[in-house]
Amino acid sequence: MICLVGTTLWSFTAIFIRYLMVTYQMPALTLAAWRDLLVALALAAVFFLFRRSLLSVGAGNLGFMLLYGLVLTLFNSLWTISVVYNGAAVSTVLAYSSAAFTALLGWWLFHEPLGILKILAVVLSLAGCAFVSGAYDPSAWQLNTAGVVTGLLSGVAFAGYSLMGKITARREINPWSALMYSFFFAGIFLSLSNLFEGWLPAGVASTNFLWLGGAVAGWLVLISLAWLPTIGGYGLYTVSMGYLPVSVANLIATLEPALTAIWAYLLLGERLTPVQIFGSAMIVTGVLLLRLNGRETSGESVQKPSSEIVA
Repeated sequence: MICLVGTTLWSFTAIFIRYLMVTYQMPALTLAAWRDLLVALALAAVFFLFRRSLLSVGAGNLGFMLLYGLVLTLFNSLWTISVVYNGAAVSTVLAYSSAAFTALLGWWLFHEPLGILKILAVVLSLAGCAFVSGAYDPSAWQLNTAGVVTGLLSGVAFAGYSLMGKITARREINPWSALMYSFFFAGIFLSLSNLFEGWLPAGVASTNFLWLGGAVAGWLVLISLAWLPTIGGYGLYTVSMGYLPVSVANLIATLEPALTAIWAYLLLGERLTPVQIFGSAMIVTGVLLLRLNGRETSGESVQKPSSEIVA
């Protein structure tokens, strides 16, 4: 139940983002900046009160955390913009295709083996990504070029962030500290990116950082976006690890795109086409195959890294 509640919280991420953009026309990069800063500040406050050792990652790791935040900036920007063009359900499913890109990048950069199961998972995920985004249809590139491109690139950026999470583990940096620092630096980078409003597509950024003004309900939704899906979801998932085998927790977490699709249908009126549902099934199957491959090669599934949670 703890793991299921955490996964359910994650599944509301794109719903909150979509709501803020539709209801308040909040620019994507402004929203992303606020979200990251609120996450970092909340974690810093908790660490200061209860475990101050987590406030430090060591002077030698600050440069790496800066790079980590930069990669997170890229992913947050692309994924948030993807929600604008593709909707909550489609953008979440496309983000899950990052598992395939992670496998490919891990093979290229870290010389990790690519067995038959991994290759099959990569093919399924990438093919599913084409179906969900509409990349297989030439007309989609004409009608929704930005949606197709940002959707596909968000999966690639997510994979890059996942690999940064792997390097963080090798550096023995506490994942909670890494979460705080990466979100803090990403929040700073995203805030600075809003200063280039005139250079970016209309509606993507704004120098009016207090965009929500006196809209109390909007601020509450923004705070909920930062604290519930990200911190709450990650915290509950981590707690569930004390009660469940990691493989079971990973499988439960794979429910996230399906749950997001349900909330998007019930709350936002979004509908997946039969082709998109077919593509979604292919992506989720690919993710499950990668989980199975991880369990077979290590005796148990690898714990879901923090990089897979920040979406």
